[in-house]
Amino acid sequence: MGILKTLLRAATWWHGSTLNTQFFTWRRGVKVGEDEQGNVFYRNRDNTRRWVMFNGEAEASRVSPDWHGWLHHTFDTPPTDRPLPHKTWEKPHQENLTGTALAYAPAGSIRRPQPVERSDYEAWSPE
Repeated sequence: MGILKTLLRAATWWHGSTLNTQFFTWRRGVKVGEDEQGNVFYRNRDNTRRWVMFNGEAEASRVSPDWHGWLHHTFDTPPTDRPLPHKTWEKPHQENLTGTALAYAPAGSIRRPQPVERSDYEAWSPE
């Protein structure tokens, strides 16, 4: 399994960071912080480039709004140094579950384990 994982990392980015990105991070990256999911955030020495090394699948919706703002230069101070103030009505960050088994499926959907029998719908059939 180790060889397969190395080959996937060498050729694809969606299985984690590529070898090229890891080498660049090792040579030029300055670790800025880490979020609650284990994603690690870096910048270069002159702070002109910022990036994230995902812990697991590289999915942009796994970056919290706090870190997203820092990555896109919305603010200069990372959330580890000065956390953003949150309102009492704000919900915790959730990743986008579209396309996964945990995605929302309404009643009657064929993706539900037990589809609900609908009595308000009658299928049309030609006479």
